Amino acid sequence: MADQIRVLIVDDIPETRDHLAKLLGFESDIEVVGSAASGAEALETATRLVPDVVLMDINMPDMDGITATERLSSAVPTASVVMMSVQGEADYLRRSMLAGAREFLVKPFSSDELTASIRQVYAREREKASRIVVASVGSAAAAAASAADSEPGQIVAVYSPKGGVGRTTVAVNLAIAASTELGRKVVLVDGSFQFGDVGVLLNLNPKNKSIADLVPELENGGEPDSLDLFVINHSAGVRVLLAPPSPEMAELITTGGVKRVLEGLRLTHDLVIVDCSSYFNETTLAILDMADVILTMLTLEITSIKNIRQFLEVADQLGYEPDKVRLVLNRADSTLGIRVTDVEHSIGRKVDHSIVSDGRSVVYALNRGVPFFLSNREAQVSQDILRLAASIAGEARETAVTDDGRKTAKNKSLFAWR
Repeated sequence: MADQIRVLIVDDIPETRDHLAKLLGFESDIEVVGSAASGAEALETATRLVPDVVLMDINMPDMDGITATERLSSAVPTASVVMMSVQGEADYLRRSMLAGAREFLVKPFSSDELTASIRQVYAREREKASRIVVASVGSAAAAAASAADSEPGQIVAVYSPKGGVGRTTVAVNLAIAASTELGRKVVLVDGSFQFGDVGVLLNLNPKNKSIADLVPELENGGEPDSLDLFVINHSAGVRVLLAPPSPEMAELITTGGVKRVLEGLRLTHDLVIVDCSSYFNETTLAILDMADVILTMLTLEITSIKNIRQFLEVADQLGYEPDKVRLVLNRADSTLGIRVTDVEHSIGRKVDHSIVSDGRSVVYALNRGVPFFLSNREAQVSQDILRLAASIAGEARETAVTDDGRKTAKNKSLFAWR
């Protein structure tokens, strides 16, 4: 007999609880293990029964569904929440997803919608758990095979020599995918220090926690341990180091400080994903030099193709290995009169990864402050992001190491050309 999905129903209206239980009673693979009439009762019942899925009403008198979901994620992390509400406003959806809910159903919904949501959430969480187990087994095997200290994480720079190609959107959703689906420990760094948008896409406020506050501390002799004081934990499991809240504060950030930050972060994370500025300057080039992989974004536009061709020439002059620079074609299915083969012929190399165009999902997610990979994981654009994350996260870094354990610097400096 196949595993049954254990469901807990939480709603303050008895008739609603009974109705949902009757609907689910017809499903052979779903078992209603209990019900609760309030958020507090839901926490106590879920802790005792450990359900796979919790159907959570958003509006309850003593403790609302959002607060209950936040506490449930700590008390019973294996339980996935499907939020239910009579209101479908974007703010409710955004707050629910940030609290940790995996799906959002607007009442009234059909029996098919209900069961499909439960099964999808359950299947995703099982797949995620299996991936984490595989990753853990692989990590344990690697640790057993070597008595040396653990290898530093990868630095992945997301870069484009032209703005408006979806660089920040890809960086944010790539980090979310690598964390939630692949079980990697990920930190996302907003490297666009003057006008960074990572905080906007994740609905985070930098306040006194940004790289502008961290770099001067490191420059004045601070220890890398202080990194944790400035990194924000997002509800999806990704850690975030934001850009300064105002453009003029970017002057506080030095190249040496950025290098120290990235080196410190890679010691405690599997992936350090940096959303780079489109402008060539010493700081951006320092990030690109340090990166193990540069995901270079382009679109099917003549100006983007021209800039990519020029950047590839510069990358070659800087001594970057060919496999360090990966071309990522965003909005790959756009019908703009330019074919992918035309792009590859123009720039003289193949496109490594492609992401479909899905303006509706992307813009809707942007305006809500919830990454589309969280709110619409089944969409093709999310699946393309997941494939890209798997390609990056699954690769072993091949870095030349000196006798004293430091990486060798093969790259030339652009600003050394005279």
